[in-house]
Amino acid sequence: MKSDTCATPNVLSTATGPLKPWQERKAKRLMLDHLDTGISVTQLADACALSRSHFTRKFRQSTQMPPTQWLRQQRIRRSKQLLQSSTMLLTQIALECGFCDHSHFCRIFSQAEGMTPLTWQRRMLAQA
Repeated sequence: MKSDTCATPNVLSTATGPLKPWQERKAKRLMLDHLDTGISVTQLADACALSRSHFTRKFRQSTQMPPTQWLRQQRIRRSKQLLQSSTMLLTQIALECGFCDHSHFCRIFSQAEGMTPLTWQRRMLAQA
């Protein structure tokens, strides 16, 4: 018996893969521009001329993480900059970086860094 092979091209091959460079730049820029207020994945997808699910899949392939996780990392990065260089209160830093409140900021920061923002700030100041 002869084995049959599928001769149809893989339709998903053109639909998968990373974002185009302009799409990745645009999505990241939009997220950074809206760091304090946030931006929906739907809005990002629209800006990149993709559906929400398609955008999320391609963004993950481009960055090895979903857009929400990338945004969270950027918020933590920005909060670290502010913790090192400003005299802002933690509540102000939380709001500046797009966290709902002080508690949310401390919880997410602690998950990412293994310590509270205040402990992290004190360690950084002691090293300086």
